Amino acid sequence: MVYVSKRIQEIPASGTIAISNLVSDLKAQGIDIVSFSMGEPDFVTPSNIIEAAKESLDSGFTHYTPSTGIPELKEAIANTVRRDNGINVSSMNVLVTPCKQAIFMTALTYLDPGDEVILPDPGWVTYEAVIKLCGAKPVYVPLSYDDGFILSPEKVEAAVTPKTKMIILNTPANPTGCVLPEDTIRAIAEIAVKHDLLILADEIYEHVIYSGKHFSVASMPGMIDRTITVSGLSKTYAMTGWRIGWAISSVDNIKNINKLQSHSISCCVSFAQEGAVEALKGTQEPMHDMVAQFKKRRDLAYDLLTEIKGIECQKPEGAFYLFPKYDANIHSVDLAKKMLTDAHVAITPGAAFGPHGEGFFRISYATSEDQIREGFSRIKKFMAGL
Repeated sequence: MVYVSKRIQEIPASGTIAISNLVSDLKAQGIDIVSFSMGEPDFVTPSNIIEAAKESLDSGFTHYTPSTGIPELKEAIANTVRRDNGINVSSMNVLVTPCKQAIFMTALTYLDPGDEVILPDPGWVTYEAVIKLCGAKPVYVPLSYDDGFILSPEKVEAAVTPKTKMIILNTPANPTGCVLPEDTIRAIAEIAVKHDLLILADEIYEHVIYSGKHFSVASMPGMIDRTITVSGLSKTYAMTGWRIGWAISSVDNIKNINKLQSHSISCCVSFAQEGAVEALKGTQEPMHDMVAQFKKRRDLAYDLLTEIKGIECQKPEGAFYLFPKYDANIHSVDLAKKMLTDAHVAITPGAAFGPHGEGFFRISYATSEDQIREGFSRIKKFMAGL
C-alpha cells in the first residue's frame, strides 16, 4: 500500500496541467483539438539563444554550476532588473532558479504552519497549492470584474490578521491579464510595511504589456528587504522548456532561499544558463516582435469573443489570456469538459483559479491566428447550443 501524505491529499492537481494532459491524450488518438489551455508561447526560442546553448554544450559546459547561478547570468539579471525595473541590486541579490521553483522555495523558506497568506482571487492556480503545502492558510481577496480585476488595497487591509505573513502580488496577472496600477501597488506596499509583512511579487509577464506600465514594488525605498521578486525568461523569450528564471531580494533573503536550492535542484542546467545570458544581453528584437504578435492575437481574440452571445470579457492589458464570464447555468469545470468533448476546444475552468473564478473560464491566445479563428468559431457554435 502507498501512504500519501496529508499535505499532498489536501491540494488539487494543477487545473491547467490536467487539461493539457487530456489534450495530449486526445491528440494522440488523432482528434483535432484547438487548445487554449496552456500559457505557453507557440514561438520557437530565438536562434541566437539556441546557438549560445549549443556552443556551451560543444565547449563541454555540462557540469554543476554555483547553486545561485553562473556569475555572468547573475550579473546580466542584475543589470536588466536595475534598468527595466528600477530595483537597485547587484549580482549578490540574484538567485537563478525556475520561476515556479522560486515561488515554492520562497513559501517554504518563510511560511510556517498556521501563517496566513493574502492572495488575489481569481489568481494563478499554484499559489494556493504552495501555501497549503507549507501548512499555511490562503486568504482570498476577491477581485471584481467591474473593477477590471484590480486588487483592492482596502480589501487587502481588511484581510490582514495577526497571523498574516505574506501578500502575493501578480502583475500582469494570470488569469485576468490585469496590469496593476502603480498607485495600487504603492498602497499595498504601505500595508505590508504597516503590518510588517512580506510580499511575493510574481512578475513573469512583466514585458508582455499592451497598455499601462509595469511597476515593481521592490523598486520602492526599503521594499527590497521585504519583497521577493520572481520572474524569468519562459514567457518573454519563448523559453518555457529551458526552466530558467530568478528570484531577486536582499542578500540575506537570497541566502536563506538558496539553502533550499542547494538541497533540491542544486543548480539550474549549466548550458541553459549560458543561453539565458544571450537572451538578456543579445538582441531584444525577437522579444519585441513576439509581444507585438501577442497584441495582434489579443485584439483578434477579443473581437471574436464579443461576437459570442452569453459571454462578456474585460480587454486585458497584459499577459496572453482572456478571462471571460458566461451566463450559462453550468459549473466551469463541467463547461470545460463539455467544450472539449463536444467542440474539441480546450479551455481552463475559472474554478481552477479560486472560488471567485467560478462563472469564468480562461483562454490562452498564445497560439496562431488560424487556431484562434478556428477555435472561436467552434466556441461560438458550442455556446449557441448550450
